[in-house]
Amino acid sequence: MNSHPILIIGQGLAGTALAWRLWERGVSFTIVDRDEALTSSKAAAGLLTPITGMRLTLTEHYGAWLGEALKFYRQKERVLGLRFVHSRRHVRWFKNDKEPQRWATRMADPRVNAFIRSNDPTFDAEVFSVERGGFEMKHSGYLDTATYLAASRRFFDQLGHVVTTDFDHRELDVNASEVTWRGTTYRVAIFATGWEAARHPWFDWVPFLPVRGTILTARADLHGEHRIMSKGCWVMPREDGTLRIGSTYEVAFDRPNEVDPAKLAELHETLRRFVKVPVEVLDQRAAVRPSIEHQRVLIGRHPGKPAIAFLNGLGSKGTLQSPAVSRLLLSHLLDGASLPPAMDLSGNF
Repeated sequence: MNSHPILIIGQGLAGTALAWRLWERGVSFTIVDRDEALTSSKAAAGLLTPITGMRLTLTEHYGAWLGEALKFYRQKERVLGLRFVHSRRHVRWFKNDKEPQRWATRMADPRVNAFIRSNDPTFDAEVFSVERGGFEMKHSGYLDTATYLAASRRFFDQLGHVVTTDFDHRELDVNASEVTWRGTTYRVAIFATGWEAARHPWFDWVPFLPVRGTILTARADLHGEHRIMSKGCWVMPREDGTLRIGSTYEVAFDRPNEVDPAKLAELHETLRRFVKVPVEVLDQRAAVRPSIEHQRVLIGRHPGKPAIAFLNGLGSKGTLQSPAVSRLLLSHLLDGASLPPAMDLSGNF
């Protein structure tokens, strides 16, 4: 068996999950990451929400994804001596007249019912403006992504697994069975660089759909409300007393960290119609989610260069899916296990 280490390019949610999986298996690896202050993973709210989107859709395989994710993060909390995954009920308030009708249809599905705590949730009318009712979800919450990523990086850096630098694809020498980077030979290089993978010559054919989102950090007196509340936008109370509020959704092929003034104004207006009490905005940040057309997650070896692999397309579900998807990819690379056909990079193009 090839005993060379594995090269991980990128240390967002995907790359960090890969590193933990390799550490668990005792496989040597190196993470290459420039440690930018603002990335989509660091800016992400880390929401774990079963029913999402305009169509009130239950995330496919949510129960299985969540079970593995919680086990994964709890184990890392014990290793690192920190807490970064938090359980929170999530209330979705209907924002128009179509949503109650759509919800009545969704409730006929017993799979949806398994994630519903109440179809008549309470709210403080002095704080929130609610006209049409809504529903309260269970088995939801959030991951403090910034804390998790920073603590993981420190852990791996202390073990000598991290190289802080800007990856240049011209430094990677690729042949049929291995790659060489800066004088070290690796059995495989895994690209977990989000939308920036489109800039590398090996993946410029992947149909990326970079989606920029703006998230606010704020303070407001919500009268002790600790649930995540959504109506056109979501408001998430955090352990430190601040709120995360978001998010915008805009296709953006350039200026990934630039806040769009028009989208920001829309978010503020949506928030104003939902939250009655004064909101003090402390910070606003934009970043591009790692999205691929048709919301596909793609993993596996490059179809023409098997020493290069790929993990991408987690979009807004990186917190939920990265533990399981990283396991699937490494089982494929190290053990020869088959990939789910819908996720197999080589089989989709």
